[in-house]
Amino acid sequence: MSVLFQVLYLVVYFFLLFLMARLVLSFVMQFARRWQPRRGAAAAMEVVWSVTDPPLKALRRVIPPLRIGTVSLDLAFLILLVIVYVLLRVVLPWLFRG
Repeated sequence: MSVLFQVLYLVVYFFLLFLMARLVLSFVMQFARRWQPRRGAAAAMEVVWSVTDPPLKALRRVIPPLRIGTVSLDLAFLILLVIVYVLLRVVLPWLFRG
């Protein structure tokens, strides 16, 4: 059973890394508008988006963006990041001990 929990921990940890990569790539795409990813970068971006899109889309259906004037804040990403972090730091270590 311990091996199963370790694998689960690694899966959640790698998902957190994919979320961080998506955050960085989103900032790069936002601030460097003329940047076009080439071969390897485009493939890596496709993997990152393929892994992180399904949970984000599911959360976006439930939690709409917060509108503040003309600005719209996507809270789904922040909430998913908090959920994954809490799962990684609180829930899974508690399961390891139990």
